[in-house]
Order: sequence, then C-alpha cells, then structure tokens
Amino acid sequence: MGIVINLFLLVPASIVFFAAGFFLGRFFLERLGTTKVLEAEERAVQIVQEAQKEANEYKDLKVTEVNQEWKKKRREFDQEVVIKNNKFNQMQKQVQQREGQLKKQAQDNRDMERRLQDQRKENEQVQESVTLRAAELERIISEQNERLESISGLQSEDARQMLIDNMISKAREEATETIHQIHEEAEQEAERLAEKTLLTAIQRITFEQATENALSVVHIQTDELKGRIIGREGRNIKAFENATGVDIIVDDTPEVVILSCFDPLRRELAKLTLQKLLSEGVIHPVAIEKAYEDASKEIADVIMSAGEDALSSLQLPDMPAEVVKTVGKMKFHTVYGQNLLQHSREVAMLAGVMATELKLDARLAKRAGLLHDIGLVLPATDEPHAISGRNFLKRFNESGVVLNAIAAHHGEVEKESPIAELVDAANVISLSRPGARGAMTADGNVKRLESLEEIAKGFPGVIKTYALQAGREIRVIVEGDNVSDSQADVLAHDIAHKIESEAQYPGQIKVSIVREKRSVAYAK
Repeated sequence: MGIVINLFLLVPASIVFFAAGFFLGRFFLERLGTTKVLEAEERAVQIVQEAQKEANEYKDLKVTEVNQEWKKKRREFDQEVVIKNNKFNQMQKQVQQREGQLKKQAQDNRDMERRLQDQRKENEQVQESVTLRAAELERIISEQNERLESISGLQSEDARQMLIDNMISKAREEATETIHQIHEEAEQEAERLAEKTLLTAIQRITFEQATENALSVVHIQTDELKGRIIGREGRNIKAFENATGVDIIVDDTPEVVILSCFDPLRRELAKLTLQKLLSEGVIHPVAIEKAYEDASKEIADVIMSAGEDALSSLQLPDMPAEVVKTVGKMKFHTVYGQNLLQHSREVAMLAGVMATELKLDARLAKRAGLLHDIGLVLPATDEPHAISGRNFLKRFNESGVVLNAIAAHHGEVEKESPIAELVDAANVISLSRPGARGAMTADGNVKRLESLEEIAKGFPGVIKTYALQAGREIRVIVEGDNVSDSQADVLAHDIAHKIESEAQYPGQIKVSIVREKRSVAYAK
C-alpha cells in the first residue's frame, strides 16, 4: 500500500485521475456484467421451465391422441374380426353343405353305376339271345330259299330282280294313269283361260319382223365415188376399216357399197361415217377420223332417243338416264338374228296384255319384259346375262318382282311371282313365232329335225319317228304287241324328258305316241 501511495506521488496528477477513472469504470462494468449474467441465468431458467411445461403439455396431448387412435383402430379391428368370423362361419356351413351334396351325389353315382352294370348285363343277355334268334331265322330263311329255288327253278337273285321289275312296272303304270288323269283335269281347267289369254295377247300385238344380218348397204350417187372411197392404193379403205373396225366391200354392184361386221353398233357407226364423208365430198384419212368422231357423238343421241321412244311407246317414263341409255343400245344388238330392242318391246307388250287379262300389275309386267335381256348389252362377265342384268338394275332400286322376273326368265333362279312366269312365256312366244329369228338354212333345219328323230328312236319298242311342223311335234310309232297303252304314256313322258335334257329349241315340242298293230291275212 505504501508502495502504491508512493507511486501515486511520483506520477503526475492527470495520470492519477485517468487511472482512477479507469479502475472505477472497470469496477462498474464488472458489477453491471455480473447483474446481466444473473438476469440471463434467471431468464434461461424461466425459459427452460416454460419449455418443460409446454413439452409436458404437448406430450400429454399426443398421448391422448395416440390413445384415441389406438382405441379407434382397436374398434375397427374388432369389427373386422367379427365380420371375418361371420364369413368364415358362413363358408364353413357352405362347405359342410357341399360335402353333404357331394356325398349324396357320390352315392347316387354308385347307385347309377350299379344299375348300368345290371342293364349292361341284361343287354348282353338280350343281344346274345337276339344273335341266336337271328342265326336261327337266317338258317330257316336259307332253307326256305333253297326249297323255293328247287321248286321254282330260279335263283334268289333272279327272283328278286323279277319281283323288283314287276313292282317297278306296276308302279310306273299306276303313276302314269294318275299323271294322265291329273293332266287331263288340269288341262280342262286351264286350257280355256290360257288359250284366251295367249290368243288375246298375240292378236293385239302386231310387230314387224325385225331380223338382222351382218351387212349394211350404203347407196351412192355414182360409181365414180367408189374410186374416191378406195383412195390411192386403197389407203382410204384401210383408214376407214382401222377407224371403224368394219370391213368395207366395194364390188361391181352399181351405186352400192357394202359394210360387213357382226357388231350392229359398229356397223351403224361406219354407215353414218361413210354417209357424212359422201355428203361432204372430201374423203381422205384425216377426214375419215373426223367423220367417225362426229358419227360417234351422233350415235350417242340416237341411242338415247331410241331408249326414250321405247319407254314412251310402253308408257314407262320413270327410269334412270343410265337405264334408258342401256335400253337404247338394244337397238344395235341382235338375239338369234332378231333385233333385241324390237324383241324386248314385243315381250313387254305380250307380258303386259297377259297381265291385264289375269288381273295382275301390267306396268310391272311390261317393265320386266322390256328389261329382261338388258344383260346382253352390258360388258361381258362370267355370269349369265339374266343374272348380270338383275345385278345391274339392283343399283337403281328396281322392284323385286322385276328383278326376279329378269333373273328367272332362263331358269337361273326360281320364279317367285306370276309376273316372272308371264315374262318367260312372252319371251318364248316372241322368239318362237315364225320369222322371228330370221331365215334358217336348209341344212341346219334338216339336222335339227334329224336330231329330234334320233332321240326318239333310241327307246325300245319304237318303229319309226317323224318330226312334223318344223320340229314342233315328234310323232313316234311303236309296236302294238310290245307296248301297252299305259306304257305308251310312260314312253311319251320319257321321250319328252330326254328332249328337254339334250336338245335346244324355242317354245315346246309335242310328243305323240301311235300304237300300230297290223293284222295281215292272205287269200289264196
């Protein structure tokens, strides 16, 4: 202490005061820091206590929530256990019931198996007895057959065949008599109406005989034009034939040039082309091509006009333009030498008149008659023309009656209405009337008649055959001693059936059987 005082005495007063202040400030700071530390410690203790309190409260809350969740899960678990127990009990009952059913079914199966075994044993016994009985019967029959063969002098096969032949002959005779009676009754009932209907239709329809050939004649003013038609070294003829596809014949016939082609439409086009060339007076390859183009345009108008005229004459205006055009093309086609459009109009008129007489729909009949051969002018296909014509008209929603009549007029499909029968009959009438198919060559006609006679000559008992009325009737003379009346009826049907299957002819052919019995005596 004395040393300190001595030091203070040695140090200047300002320094003494500064040091005193420094120590005094430090003293206060230390006191203040101690206070703050104490306060901080108290605050820390307080915070820890509050945190401990909050933690305890949060812990209590979570414990409470966990307890509640556990109780909830426990209740759900108990409920699920109860449900599963119920299901288990139910399944157990079902299994028990199923076991009972299976046991019962197994018992039934065992019972059925025993019954089947018993039945099998009975069947085996019955089969054995039947086998023994059959053997016994076969032995007895064999003995009887041997006795019959020894008595009759015939083998069993011969006797069986004789019996079969007798039964067949008897059955054919009885069937023929029945058929003959039915035919007579049907003919008596239908002859009057059919004759009246057909005669009325034929008498009311008058068409020109329209036959076609493969030649067209073009008249020229002078024979000098033939040289211009031929051209230098025949170039005009070559150009004409290449353009039209038609052969042109320039011969010594005065003022005539002949066009030859089997296609009537091409021939008509060539005729129009040549007429245009002659009217213009200029004939060379370029002019020929131009004239052919002009004729092609003109022929399209001619086709449309022909179709419209045909529909107008039959009072059938409601047809699509494409169908009208196709009908017009019939003008330039033929069927058996007869103009196809003329034939179709004739069939339409015949079918319409017959439909009117029979109180049927004449409009449908005429429509079917006009369109029945439309398939002949359509592009070639593998189908018959009746079927292709029906398929073509289906695209235009044509009536089902008309479609069936078109498809059935040659027998490709079954006829479903009287209209189809009328169209078929009208088609046969139109094709079979005299002159409809043009002139037939003598050789061809003779061969056709001879073929019909040869068919009838192939039957037993036939002496002579004659084809009459241009092949419309076959008269057959048979032996009176070998062919009875009933057998003659059977023979007529057999010959008619063979003609139907082997010969081609329009209309119908009458088969007449004449039994000839000659009694001859000589006076000496």
